[in-house]
Amino acid sequence: MGKKQFKAESKRLLDLMINSIYTHHEIFLRELISNASDAVDKLYYKAMTEHLDGISREDFAIDLVIGKEDRTLTVRDNGIGMTKEELENNLGVIARSGSLNFKKDMAADEEHKAEDVDIIGQFGVGFYSAFMVSDKVTVKSRAYGSDEAWCWESEGADGYTIEPCEKEGVGTEIVLHIKPATEDENFDEYLDSYRIQAIVKKYSDYIRYPIKMDMERSRLKEGSDKEYETYTENVTLNSMVPLWRKNKSEITPEEYNQFYKEKFYDYEDPARVIHSSTEGAATYNALLFIPARAPYNYYTREYEKGLQLYASGVLIMDKCPDLLPDHFSFVKGLVDSQDLSLNISREMLQHDRQLKVIASRLEKKIHSELANMLFNEREKYEAFYKNFGLQLKYGVYNEFGRNKDTLKDLLLFPSSYEDKPVTLAEYAGRMKEDQKYIYYACGESVEKIRKLPQTEAVLDKGYELLFLTEDIDEFALKMLHDWDGKEFKSVAAGDLDLETPEEKEEAQKQAEENKDLFAFMKETLGDKVSAVRLSKRLKTHPVCLASEGELSLEMEKVLNAMPTDNKVKASRVLEINESHPIFATLAGLFQSDKDKLADYTKLLYDQALLIEGLSIEDPVEFSNQLCRLMSE
Repeated sequence: MGKKQFKAESKRLLDLMINSIYTHHEIFLRELISNASDAVDKLYYKAMTEHLDGISREDFAIDLVIGKEDRTLTVRDNGIGMTKEELENNLGVIARSGSLNFKKDMAADEEHKAEDVDIIGQFGVGFYSAFMVSDKVTVKSRAYGSDEAWCWESEGADGYTIEPCEKEGVGTEIVLHIKPATEDENFDEYLDSYRIQAIVKKYSDYIRYPIKMDMERSRLKEGSDKEYETYTENVTLNSMVPLWRKNKSEITPEEYNQFYKEKFYDYEDPARVIHSSTEGAATYNALLFIPARAPYNYYTREYEKGLQLYASGVLIMDKCPDLLPDHFSFVKGLVDSQDLSLNISREMLQHDRQLKVIASRLEKKIHSELANMLFNEREKYEAFYKNFGLQLKYGVYNEFGRNKDTLKDLLLFPSSYEDKPVTLAEYAGRMKEDQKYIYYACGESVEKIRKLPQTEAVLDKGYELLFLTEDIDEFALKMLHDWDGKEFKSVAAGDLDLETPEEKEEAQKQAEENKDLFAFMKETLGDKVSAVRLSKRLKTHPVCLASEGELSLEMEKVLNAMPTDNKVKASRVLEINESHPIFATLAGLFQSDKDKLADYTKLLYDQALLIEGLSIEDPVEFSNQLCRLMSE
């Protein structure tokens, strides 16, 4: 029989298939196995709907055969097979899918609903991925109920032949004649049984029928304890039944843990397992894991977030980033759905409504599980938070606070109330009746924050104080602005509003009486500070720095530590404690020795910088001033 030409611009499409559509050559095996699975499903569906005898689900299998000598790889199934006409229609016209038509017919069949028939193919192009790795493809097929078998053969875009052939049993056998290896491509790997096993495990592990292949094994020779011999064993390469499709009641914690460690290469059990099955606008199964600790590269640019994505048990993407928001990027796991719209190569998702629905539901489910852990397993949550709390706080701040309402109830901060972190709700729930703000202080550690002069007044009032020890903390609270109407207030910013009306009146009187002193000190410091004034927050310490405006001293430190030339500066206020002996000294010097007052002012400013963890602008001058004072 003469060679026939492909139809419908198929030469151009086939060239595109081989060179452009698929990113990885190994995908070809996934496509051929998926087609074989579809063929078996079609026969199984036919047997159910037409009540055919002699067909049992246990009899179905997909066989792989490697022929190293003649450089062939064979994919064989005992499914429904194809007639000559079907070979012509399905393989002679690229992008016509018999599976897609079958899927539509099956969906329209109201009388026979087969839940365990899962047609994978949709586009009619997967078969042609075989030409990425082979220079000739031979297909032998015998349709169920037919005594005739037909052979379709092609060497690529120049066309194909269809001729009668001999074939035992129904089904389809695809023989790939593997290309010779080149400098750029090692096609020999597709003749290696262990490489083929790995590809099956990666992409087709959950095809519902056994995928079998002969594998070489090694064993001790009978009667010997040292000498080994090789033998061949027919091995089932795939697991078949996905763990996530089983009922939760059938799965033990040990099975979940083992699956997680093997699948995601962790040596520790996960901190939390989330097993979810949903039907409706988007039907899917999800099996998610919260790791016990952050991966070594989690907070680096190299870390890639994403869930494994399966379509009907076949791996489509190893990491699908669109299924996880950034604030939950630590979650590992997978999603399996029949409803996703895939692109023609099944390697990428179309951004459609189903994907967004799944992502939204997963986000809610993860949040629910974390909230449940927080309120019912506090110690476990605190251990989780040590690893991933930073990511939640970044999530509050990122995207202009778009996710702040989702995440704010999951935040924890160290507190002056007790030696363990507290939630914002817990803080607010025990606020004193006269307390107007939720107070916080920033620093490198809880121990250093406790020693800050600015904390004295708040703690003296008996108010609880949040300790912010990470760079992102204050930015996150600024983005939240308030909790249930109670604004956040830094102990180092603005007016703390802690005084009684009488105390405020007295402070105003003192400020007025000493305005000339403070004006001189401000003039001495120049633009280093925006003002010098009496402090309402100091009790025992002589001096401190406060800030005015939205940019705090801590935020200044964080932003200026970034690798950028655009440096910022908070509006600094030097505050003096009128109850400290140093104040009387300053007032006296204003009357008697303004030069010494200027030295004292500079020293107090540098002292305040050191307390705040900021650098002294001129360490040499600071040292010289100290020496001058010590020598007087």
